[in-house]
Amino acid sequence: MLAKNQLAQTPDICVMWLYARWCRAKIATIRNARGGQVPSVVQAAINAEKFGADGITVHPRPDERHIRYQDVYDLKKVVNTEFNIEGNPIEKFINMVTEVKPTQVTLVPDAIDAITSNSGWDTVKNKTFLKEVVNEFKSYGIRTSIFLDPNTKFIESVCEINPDRVELYTEEYAREFPNDNFKAINKYSICAKEINDVGIGVNAGHDLSLKNIKFFKQNIDNLLEVSIGHALITESLYFGLERTIKSYLDYLS
Repeated sequence: MLAKNQLAQTPDICVMWLYARWCRAKIATIRNARGGQVPSVVQAAINAEKFGADGITVHPRPDERHIRYQDVYDLKKVVNTEFNIEGNPIEKFINMVTEVKPTQVTLVPDAIDAITSNSGWDTVKNKTFLKEVVNEFKSYGIRTSIFLDPNTKFIESVCEINPDRVELYTEEYAREFPNDNFKAINKYSICAKEINDVGIGVNAGHDLSLKNIKFFKQNIDNLLEVSIGHALITESLYFGLERTIKSYLDYLS
């Protein structure tokens, strides 16, 4: 375990991408609840970029209960920053990603009935499948990322799969942060270091918020990207969208 005085000393040299997944899923959920096209997920993405977000993430699920597959095609036309598509690589998803050719695709092992992402990949059991999918996306020039729990036992198999990046699933960090922030961050710091050591980039996401993002960033070596979802849209209800995005950017600078 890292000592407390070893934490929060990470060199501040990382490039941060604030991917506004919150904008897509939550805005789309409100739209779908009423029907029609209001609020507009396209306009929300345009506003997010205008207010400083460095990228937009979408997570189309098979049942399209929030983001629809058509939204992905519509957003491709207007997103001027990085465009990241998350999802379970079923055939329909793979076909869409290879047509749209986003900046990045993040592979997530969602069950069809999952309310939200709730675990990373078991890269040992799914190594062959993930390697095939990663290689296919790479052949289209798409940067690849795999959603992963902060467990070093998976790193050897991740190396064999050879994605460009790993997105650390941060639900446990967010849950434990109020009780003991140093304990909460420890396994993430260790895992991120080992991932960096094998030449794979580190992203992170899930339940990161204004309350815990700064400490996380300070203690993860070479953190390249964070996806802010549910927390950012709820915080925007209190503070406004522009102010909330700028607050994240301040904490990540």
